Amino acid sequence: MLLQRVITALVLLAILLPALFASNPIWFALLTLVMIAAAGWEWSRLNGKPGVPALLFGAALAAVCAATFYVVGFQVPTWCWWLAGGLWVLGGVRALAVGVAGWPRLSPALRLLLGAVLLWAAWLALVVARQRGINFLLSAMCLVWMADVAAYFAGKTFGRRKLAPAISPGKSWEGAIGGLVGVIVLGVVWVHVIDVRLPVDSPSMYTVLVQRLGLVSLLALVFLSAMSVVGDLFESLVKRAAGAKDSSQLLPGHGGVLDRVDALLPVLPLALALTSL
Repeated sequence: MLLQRVITALVLLAILLPALFASNPIWFALLTLVMIAAAGWEWSRLNGKPGVPALLFGAALAAVCAATFYVVGFQVPTWCWWLAGGLWVLGGVRALAVGVAGWPRLSPALRLLLGAVLLWAAWLALVVARQRGINFLLSAMCLVWMADVAAYFAGKTFGRRKLAPAISPGKSWEGAIGGLVGVIVLGVVWVHVIDVRLPVDSPSMYTVLVQRLGLVSLLALVFLSAMSVVGDLFESLVKRAAGAKDSSQLLPGHGGVLDRVDALLPVLPLALALTSL
């Protein structure tokens, strides 16, 4: 299993890195458009519409994303980020409150629509963040990865109180706090070391937050770290309600696309919203 995970990761890096570092960000947009179509396919399958309807849903989602980009390009209105953020804060927290049993009670059409909007906003945020700069995009993505890795080790070491036992039994409050501490440390390093001493192509998300919000940027990091947990738990809830361990088997050893990007879905649009203040 470990060898399979490593091989899959290396193949993904071989595909993603050239697109990420290409001088024209449109190549990254096109590649991630394929990924968002796959995520849409997985979302449809998890919400009661497998087979051909799932393929059509993924294709339609990619078409809507492409059409939006064709119309607005990289100049996405700021209200889009706040709309997506509001959906995550209100809808995501509400979904976690109703739990695994409550999610299937929503109509399939509403669940599909919600997934389409959230994936649409996440893809647009990913593309716009790349256009702002590789350093900006990577700093936002690394926030999620640091929150996850630090939470894992803190939970393993200190975890006692379960965070959401009915949804993800392995998560603990101690792990969530450890993830937050890791994010703050990462932000300090990025602002005072990476952005200052390395030849980056743009200010990081952390530097932009500090420049615009000052000490309040710490609260922004707390919020983004918390929302990464919400994104993770939300996808776990949907999978548990569908009786699935993974969102799919598209990525051998890793599960599906949604399994890899769940925590990024709320963080990317919210990062753009907060850095617009």
